[in-house]
Amino acid sequence: MSEIPESRINERNITSEMRESFLDYAMSVIVSRALPDVRDGLKPVHRRILYGLNEQGMTPDKPYKKSARIVGDVMGKYHPHGDSSIYEAMVRMAQNFSYRYPLVDGQGNFGSMDGDGAAAMRYTEAKMTKITLEMLRDINKDTIDFIDNYDGTEREPVVLPSRFPNLLVNGASGIAVGMATNIPPHNLTEVINGVLSLSHNPDITVAELMEDIQGPDFPTAGLIMGKSGIRRAYETGRGSIQMRARAEIEERGGGRQRIVVTEVPYQVNKARMIEKIAELARDKKVDGITDLRDETSLRTGVRVVIDIRKDANANVILNNLYKLTPLQTSFGVNTIALVNGRPKLINLKEALVEYLEHQKVVVRRRTEYNLRKAQDRAHILEGLRIALDHIDEIISIIRESETDKIAMASLQERFKLSDRQAQAILDMRLRRLTGLERDKVESEYNELVQYIKELKEILADDELLLQIVRDELIEIRDRYGDERRTEIQLGNIDSIEDEDLIPEEQIVITLSHNNYIKRLPVSTYRAQHRGGRGVQGMNTLEEDFVSQLVTLSTHDHVLFFTNKGRVYKLKGYEVPELSRQSKGIPVINAIELDNDESISTMIAVKDLTTEDHFLVFATKRGIVKRSALSNFSHINKNGKIAISFKEDDELIAVRLTDGTEDILIGTAHASLIRFQESGLRPLGRNAAGVKGISLRENDEVVGLDVAHENSEDEVLVVTEKGFGKRTPVSDYRLSNRGGMGIKTATITERNGNIVCITTVTGDEDIMVVTNHGVIIRMEAQDISQNGRAAQGVKLIRLGENQHVATVAKVNEEEAEDTDSEETPSNGESSEQQEQVIEGDAPGKAIHTEVEDSAETDTTDSSDEPEELRQDFMDRVNEDIQNDDDSTEE
Repeated sequence: MSEIPESRINERNITSEMRESFLDYAMSVIVSRALPDVRDGLKPVHRRILYGLNEQGMTPDKPYKKSARIVGDVMGKYHPHGDSSIYEAMVRMAQNFSYRYPLVDGQGNFGSMDGDGAAAMRYTEAKMTKITLEMLRDINKDTIDFIDNYDGTEREPVVLPSRFPNLLVNGASGIAVGMATNIPPHNLTEVINGVLSLSHNPDITVAELMEDIQGPDFPTAGLIMGKSGIRRAYETGRGSIQMRARAEIEERGGGRQRIVVTEVPYQVNKARMIEKIAELARDKKVDGITDLRDETSLRTGVRVVIDIRKDANANVILNNLYKLTPLQTSFGVNTIALVNGRPKLINLKEALVEYLEHQKVVVRRRTEYNLRKAQDRAHILEGLRIALDHIDEIISIIRESETDKIAMASLQERFKLSDRQAQAILDMRLRRLTGLERDKVESEYNELVQYIKELKEILADDELLLQIVRDELIEIRDRYGDERRTEIQLGNIDSIEDEDLIPEEQIVITLSHNNYIKRLPVSTYRAQHRGGRGVQGMNTLEEDFVSQLVTLSTHDHVLFFTNKGRVYKLKGYEVPELSRQSKGIPVINAIELDNDESISTMIAVKDLTTEDHFLVFATKRGIVKRSALSNFSHINKNGKIAISFKEDDELIAVRLTDGTEDILIGTAHASLIRFQESGLRPLGRNAAGVKGISLRENDEVVGLDVAHENSEDEVLVVTEKGFGKRTPVSDYRLSNRGGMGIKTATITERNGNIVCITTVTGDEDIMVVTNHGVIIRMEAQDISQNGRAAQGVKLIRLGENQHVATVAKVNEEEAEDTDSEETPSNGESSEQQEQVIEGDAPGKAIHTEVEDSAETDTTDSSDEPEELRQDFMDRVNEDIQNDDDSTEE
């Protein structure tokens, strides 16, 4: 091997060489492969495919031809980068779920929304669509420039005439070197209307253009949430557009619902979306899904069905699916295109301006081409007219000439003709000498003269040229335009929460002694008269009973305070709605409690951020604490510390105050203390409290409530044997915090210890709940008013081994009309139900619990074997205990 002469070796810094070589490569990728041209919205491979189809004559009115033939021709003549890149680009142009207006008409398997690939190119066939003709119209009239192909043997267009704004209409996506583009598709009618508005008003703003172009219009339809992302993308060229699937909630009988998805977001793989939903349902991250089916077909279109459990809320599940699956996704707009051969980030107006200028150039060059052709033809006709006027002399000259050249020279010399005119006369057939043909030549010449005049006027007047552009765009719009597919929903997606999807209604949330929770509409319980038997509120497990009950709105917060002094938070709608007879679900399925932790108090709060409200705490050992409500505005899933106390103490109750209330603390042995809230200074969230009441031996706090000074509030006292009374708050003198309190009832074996001390105004309804789950609702004013030391009157007749477990207040506006009809939910006749609800005459024994019915809600599992339930609880508790984060604040 011979050595390279030193004269041919150039020393060069490797850094400079690498930099220049990489930049050359990068620009080649940017310009020649990855980015679309702003004028026709096509990358080189797409442009070459369409031009190849045109050159092969594969118009919409011709038969399909094999895709392999198209790919081979394009690769051999214009695009030497491999057949796969050409075929994949052609496949995408044929997919009606990828292109808003497909440019290739494919026959065969061209893929699906589930991510299935197209069949091999030897199996599929293709040709142009009708709208593709508009991309190539006038291409043979010198409207665009041509360049040599890669080997110099063919010519290919630099850009297509693109008689409609394809960049925006079909969008584009691509990754170059150091940059990328992602342009969403739009509605043809809207984009052309935007171009027309721009042509009439060059100073139009982006906001004004958005009156015509509302936003992207995806081929898969779906929803766009809000216009803020659209506006940002149109103004700056970059933005994020939130997309959602179209889903409807349908009733499927038996009180059950299903979610039906009929449109998916653009570029979302439907099969993977379904897999994600199934994964979330399997892992219980989205609870309540019982079945998932893909019923998509050519007849029905997209149809994904999600069956919902009877006790689950379909709106909440759908909202969670939006958050956790591709049912909701975003389209990152990045409008980078080649402008004058250089990549540039452009906004909406700039894209339309560049397109409009391109169309002006196309129409001008076409007009100039038509003018040249018309002038050439007129020039020939002028020679023919001369020949027809002197036909005898011309025939004589031709007859006397020995050769064509002599005849041509003689004609040119005699009649001052050009070479082309003389040749046209020599080529003229004898039939042109008839009178009819003479008239045709004269008519054609006159028409050409007028046509040439019009073309010159167009070239001399920019407004006339612009009007032609408008007219042709309107023609395309009227021929190919259609209605929007994607619906734009106003509002900010970030502000959409679960409660926006759920109607606001009053509900009752019950919590059992064994921490089973559920919610019911407040109208489930009708107001009754004092002494009634009540209605069955829930079927409880053995040795379980309802311990707490609160009323609130579905949109309110529920704060759960535990006996360990921690606080957890849920929305009202997040508690499952079950039937009246159902026992509920374990509260550990809703909030992450420790093994030895139980809910001691539930409190409903509408707004946690207010600065002028406080929470007052009371513990079993008589400790009280006041803390600002705003301290509890941010509570994570694992809960937070609400109050600190000694190990032998536990939290009894919490009340919401406005800072000016009187605090009432009552004990099981009938002591009650009243002192002003101002005597408690606000403390931090995890601080310990101060002494609120001094307890006697074996006594403990059972109640905490608040009352306004000089108000007409009354103290309601209910004992464990079902006795109760009302006493004016004014009967209890104000004292200092920490005292022993004063007597509030006479405790006897007949009425038992006090289980509830609370304040009422007389306008409320009172719900009394027994340890067997029987609930009676009565008006507070029906309870007798007695003195401070009285025993009270009987509120509810209790059966053997029954006692009052808890008492709750229901505001009057929440009460159901006592005269309204109520359909029994347990399968009994109205007469049977009324007997159970109203009870019989006092002193007559009547069974107080509603019998189980075949129509009882399927979620009621009170008939399950106790061993299975206990095993389930043990496993759940073990999982909670092993969760390292469940005890961290």
